[in-house]
Amino acid sequence: MKSSETAVILIEFQNDFCREGGKLHGLVREEMVRGNTVANAKRLLDSARAKGCMVVHCPFSLDTIWVDHCTICGLIANVRQGNAFEPGTWGHEIIQELQPLPGETVLQNKRALSGFTNTCLDDMLKKVNIRNLIVAGYLTNVCAQATAWSAYDLGYNVRMAMDACCATSRQNHEYVENEICPILGGRTTVDDLIATLE
Repeated sequence: MKSSETAVILIEFQNDFCREGGKLHGLVREEMVRGNTVANAKRLLDSARAKGCMVVHCPFSLDTIWVDHCTICGLIANVRQGNAFEPGTWGHEIIQELQPLPGETVLQNKRALSGFTNTCLDDMLKKVNIRNLIVAGYLTNVCAQATAWSAYDLGYNVRMAMDACCATSRQNHEYVENEICPILGGRTTVDDLIATLE
């Protein structure tokens, strides 16, 4: 993959998921440790920066008005009930290890599962001729997968960096790795992806 045509999409590396005291940290703590998720994501980010890839940080932002207006149920309704990822709070902040650098894109108003829904992500990527996407983050089988599916449907060459993704269980993570990644084009690791960047 040409680095100049590749973007790394970092989904929800936020304190509410990644840090002790985060409102959703207990759901992913064990899988984060097992998969060494944050360290792998940092290695991916460092390499992407060094090779000149576009970097897009995609934090989830709780939009209570939108959730209530749309009568959203299920997962996002649970997030709203617990006030996770509330803008302006510590839990909403991107973790220190993956802090955006000046010039990197921080996607605003991601309030649904896919990073493409209700945002300008597709337009931003097309404006700079991005053809390839590497998706990493939380949760493997929810927002990371939803973003990858959307990208695939929009015509991007998309890969999930599986060892830089995290689910609430090994079973959920491995389902995506074994069943979804082959549909997208192949199972991948951070090292695999770094090696393919030209």
